[in-house]
Amino acid sequence: MPSAWRSKGEDAENYFLALPSVEGGSSAYVRVLSPKRIAQLEETISQIKTSDLEGNRMVVELMSMAHQFSCDKQGRINLNEKLVQHAQIKKGVVLVGIMSTFHIYSEEFRDAAVAEGPSDPTTRAAVFQRFGL
Repeated sequence: MPSAWRSKGEDAENYFLALPSVEGGSSAYVRVLSPKRIAQLEETISQIKTSDLEGNRMVVELMSMAHQFSCDKQGRINLNEKLVQHAQIKKGVVLVGIMSTFHIYSEEFRDAAVAEGPSDPTTRAAVFQRFGL
């Protein structure tokens, strides 16, 4: 993990939560949340009513693959086998930073996605507008 993405402060801030992406197959990746995003996720999950059986079941399914970790001084991390299999990581990985999260892709699948070219400009503009960007 690049040093710019790691906390410069206390060890308490040097932990992350890895989750499987919603996408599967060759589009699968591992989403990594920073402590700030972990707190936001906890708040979101706490809003699910106990009577929402489907919502609770989906949270259990998601969190059963989750992996909390920290990195060593060189930025090395270890992912659990469930996440490695989900993202179909065999050899190398590509890290893509997105503000307070980052994604871990199988090098092979990320290269294939990049080769497809950028997204459709009209779709991209509509999505950015939807989020006020």
